[in-house]
Amino acid sequence: MNIKLKNTPLADRIRPEKLEDFLGQDEIVGKGKLLRQAIESDNSPSMILWGPPGSGKTTLAFIIAKQTNASFIQISAVTSGKKDLIAIVKRAEENKRLGRNTILFIDEIHRWNKAQQDALLPHVEKGVITLIGATTENPSFEVRGALLSRCRVFVLKQLTKEQIMVIVKKALKDKEKGLGKLNIKTEKHVIEALAQMSNGDARAALNILEYTTSPQPSPSKGEGEKDRGIKKERVVTVEAIKEAFQKSHLLYDKDGEEHYNIISALHKSMRGSDADAALYWLARMLEAGEDPLYIARRLVRFASEDIGLANSRAMEQAVAAYQACHFLGMPECNVILAQAVVYMAKCKKSNDLYIAYGNAAKDVQEYGNLPVPLHIRNAPTKLMKNLDYGKGYKYSPDYDYKDEQEYLPDVLKGKKYLK
Repeated sequence: MNIKLKNTPLADRIRPEKLEDFLGQDEIVGKGKLLRQAIESDNSPSMILWGPPGSGKTTLAFIIAKQTNASFIQISAVTSGKKDLIAIVKRAEENKRLGRNTILFIDEIHRWNKAQQDALLPHVEKGVITLIGATTENPSFEVRGALLSRCRVFVLKQLTKEQIMVIVKKALKDKEKGLGKLNIKTEKHVIEALAQMSNGDARAALNILEYTTSPQPSPSKGEGEKDRGIKKERVVTVEAIKEAFQKSHLLYDKDGEEHYNIISALHKSMRGSDADAALYWLARMLEAGEDPLYIARRLVRFASEDIGLANSRAMEQAVAAYQACHFLGMPECNVILAQAVVYMAKCKKSNDLYIAYGNAAKDVQEYGNLPVPLHIRNAPTKLMKNLDYGKGYKYSPDYDYKDEQEYLPDVLKGKKYLK
C-alpha cells in the first residue's frame, strides 16, 4: 500500500468503481433502469443527485467518471466559485472543439448562490458542460428553477442497517484497500451496533470504524520487547464505537428540509391522535438540539388550528408549556413538552375555526374593503350622527343578546363561516 493510499480515508479507499459493486439505490441504478443504461452507454444527462449524507452520491459520480470517455472535473461548492467556473468553462469549450464532452461534478451544489448558479446555466443549456450536482438539501428549494429544469433529479434513499453492515464487513476483509491486513477482531453485534448508530450514513460508519481500529499508543519498552514480532489483536467493542461517536448523529438540519419534515410529522401525528408517534417525533427534534421554544410555539398554533373550540383548555396547556420552557430550558423542559404533546394528541379535534377563518379571509381578498353597515358604525361626532352612523343599532344586552340584526356587509348578508 503506497503512502498516498495510507493517508486516504477508508471511505475513499474502498469506494466502488463499478455499478456492479454499488450498494443500494436499485430504484435508480438497478438493472434495466434508465440511469444505469445511460451510464453504461456513456450518455449521462445533466443531473442532480439528492439524498442524505453517506447514501452514495459522490460514489455514483465517481463511477460515472470511471466509465466515461468525457473529461471529468470535480469541485466542491464550499471551496470554489465563479472564478473557478470560468476556468472550467474555458477548458470545456476547448474539449468541445476537440470532440470531447466535459462532465462537471459539483459536490454540495446547494452551497452555490444565485449568481454562481446563473453563471453555470447557459453552459449546461448549450451542452458545453454536463452537470452532476450532489446535494443533501431539497433541490426545489436550493437549486435555481431554470438550472433545475435542465437536469434530471435522482433521489437517493438512506442506506439500510443491513447495507451498512455489508459495507463495514467489506472494509474489514479488504486486504488491499481496507483493513484486511490488520489483526482486527469484532463480533456481529458490534458491526450491527455501528450500522445502527450510523443512521444510514456509510461514510460515518467507515470513519468511526477506521478511528476505532487506528493504532494505539506505543507500549512500554518492556512490553514492546515481550511482544516484538507479534501482530497484536485489536478488538472493537460496542463501547468503543459509542465513545467514537461522542455525540448524536441524528439527521436534523435546523435550516433544511428535514427540519420541516419532522415538525410536519409531529403536527400530523398529534392531528391523527397518535400520542406515541408524536412523542417519537418530539424526541427526534429535542435530542438533535432543536430549540424547545420553537416546538412550544408550534403547539400554540396547533391548539387553535386542530383543536380549537373542541377543547378550549388546549390553548392554556400550550401557552403554559411555552412559559415553562422559557423558565427552565433544556433538558428539564423535555417532559413539559412531552406532556403538552400527549395532551394535544389525546384531545378531541376540530378544525372549524381554521376553516372558518380561511373562508372569511378568502371573502376579504375577493370583495376587498366592503363598507361597514351604518347601524354598527361608531358615531362619536354630531356630523356622523347626522349621516346616520349608528342609527337603528340594537344594544344586545337590552334584547337578552337575542337581537336579530345584520352585522356583515350587505354583499355577505347571511353568510355563515362556522358550521
